[in-house]
Amino acid sequence: MLHFFKADLVDAEAIAKLINTTYRGETSRKGWTTEADILDGLRTMTAEVASIIKRNDAFMLMGVENDEVVATICCELQVIAFKHTVHFSMIAVKPTLQNKGYGKDIITAAETMTKREWRVAGFHMTVISHRNELIKFFERLGYECTGEFQDFPADSPILKPKVSGLTLQYLAKLSGLAIKK
Repeated sequence: MLHFFKADLVDAEAIAKLINTTYRGETSRKGWTTEADILDGLRTMTAEVASIIKRNDAFMLMGVENDEVVATICCELQVIAFKHTVHFSMIAVKPTLQNKGYGKDIITAAETMTKREWRVAGFHMTVISHRNELIKFFERLGYECTGEFQDFPADSPILKPKVSGLTLQYLAKLSGLAIKK
């Protein structure tokens, strides 16, 4: 069973390692979804995670099992159309523990916590459009594709695309009901 905690600075390195091994490389292939075939490089760095932890308008939520960080999600408060929303990113579950419901659990915990603390109107995220299995997972959790896309960052020093034409697809969910098309 996962226990959820907001990360402290001492957790930044473990969180960055979890995110990087979940998204890319051979370790990521032990889970049900990976970016290993479409991207090389790191997903994040310890310094980026630490900077998020230091902010007043963001936090990293950790799922801990047996004193190990095995799941994480970044929660950033944003204002869109005059409403407070949360942008979720860096959602990661240790690859060998995927398919146990931990992804759903940490997203649900993040939704509950941000609704309570920030009184948000909804949640949103971007997903690489090539990752159909991941988009379908989020749709099962009530997220809907908004029809909006943005180009994948071409100038990132740590993200190295293996395929061309990558785009980011927006998904959103109201804090109680899925967004109607």
